[in-house]
Amino acid sequence: MNYRQGRYSGFIKPLFGFIDLVILNGSIFIFQINLNDINLFGAYISVLWIIIAVKNHFYEIQRHTRVIHIVQLLFSQIILFAVILYAYIGLFKQPNISRLALGNYLLLVSLLISSLKFLNFFLLKKYRAILRGNTRNVIVIGKNEKTRQLIKTFNTRLDFGYKFKAQFSVNDEGFSLDKCFNYIIENNIDEIYFSIAELSNKQINNLIDFADNNLRELKFIPDNKDIFSKKLKYEYYDYIPILSLRTIPLQEPVNKFLKRLFDILFASFIIIFVLSWLTPILAILIKLESKGPVFFKQSRNGFNYDEFYCYKFRSMTPSKEAHLLQATKGDQRITKVGAFLRKTSIDELPQFFNVLFGEMSVVGPRPHMVSHTNMYARRVDKFMVRHFVKPGITGLAQVSGYRGEVETDKDIINRVKYDIFYVENWSLLLDIKIIVQTFLNVLKGEEKAY
Repeated sequence: MNYRQGRYSGFIKPLFGFIDLVILNGSIFIFQINLNDINLFGAYISVLWIIIAVKNHFYEIQRHTRVIHIVQLLFSQIILFAVILYAYIGLFKQPNISRLALGNYLLLVSLLISSLKFLNFFLLKKYRAILRGNTRNVIVIGKNEKTRQLIKTFNTRLDFGYKFKAQFSVNDEGFSLDKCFNYIIENNIDEIYFSIAELSNKQINNLIDFADNNLRELKFIPDNKDIFSKKLKYEYYDYIPILSLRTIPLQEPVNKFLKRLFDILFASFIIIFVLSWLTPILAILIKLESKGPVFFKQSRNGFNYDEFYCYKFRSMTPSKEAHLLQATKGDQRITKVGAFLRKTSIDELPQFFNVLFGEMSVVGPRPHMVSHTNMYARRVDKFMVRHFVKPGITGLAQVSGYRGEVETDKDIINRVKYDIFYVENWSLLLDIKIIVQTFLNVLKGEEKAY
């Protein structure tokens, strides 16, 4: 989960992935491998190393990961890399390559990358244990042997980086989930751990809803209740089994890095090759029809519920109520130029600057006006789950028929349903599919594009 209290561990894993690529490519020059095309070889090993690492979850080292798991990851990564390394000889017909030099190269990069991985792992542990950095505030709900062991783990394994703040016993006089909820909000609790055995199914559902709607991570100390029918992630903290309810692909640093790289490349392409010449033309047309700025900015809620200014080409006459009132069919505020911009979705193009600035993504749940977000958060269950990822210029809900004006509660409920599906099932291929579908919808026109 991504937390509001600035944590930078998400940048550490992509950084070490980049360092690994530097090691792979820099070590080539140490040995006389007799390569015909060093650039081809470098591209080949870099791309395949990344592919193997993604499939192998090579960079998915958690704060509670055991050393033996790191050894297993290194072994499988290096073995697979060795196979593709020697496959290069036959694949690109390079008989002059020195097998001995290639073996020495493999040995060196294996030692360097393994040493770096263990150094990173142990330094982060020391950083958490001694400097108390990279920590997460946690509470425990329930009082039994399992919770006692877990709290002991939190308090003794400082290298895990958890700050145990409070325990709530269901059997204590005056216990209520509302008191827990207030404590969580007031003390900036990041993760909630609770014993399934001590709560009713209704209380568990209330706890799940609270965690979803308030961007808190919920983890279970398991027993045999029907919660096991859900999709769960099973982990060990020392020897304590822990379950997580929701897994989000974009929590994984490799996926986050790939999506951000795609966003930067795609946004840069649109800005350089489309907006560079289109903006002056539209600026003239917008100014000729009505007075006011060329661009319109509106405060919206994005990742982790943070507010940001979302940019558009102005399509309406200036109004003080613009930040409160959504455009409706036949809206008199829409200009003639604006009607064309909105029909073709060209008015959304300046949001590629939001993407470049890191406030938005090309694909993601569409951000709402702040006033509407506050309203929907109260009315629509799990609406806040959309804010676990960056908002997008287009999204799965939009290409599925739920773009534009929210006319009924059914519209926003279905939009949230598609947004949550996207959050839980993200892939780069899904992003590309949504972008293509968005482009096709623009060409054929959409009924709610007004």
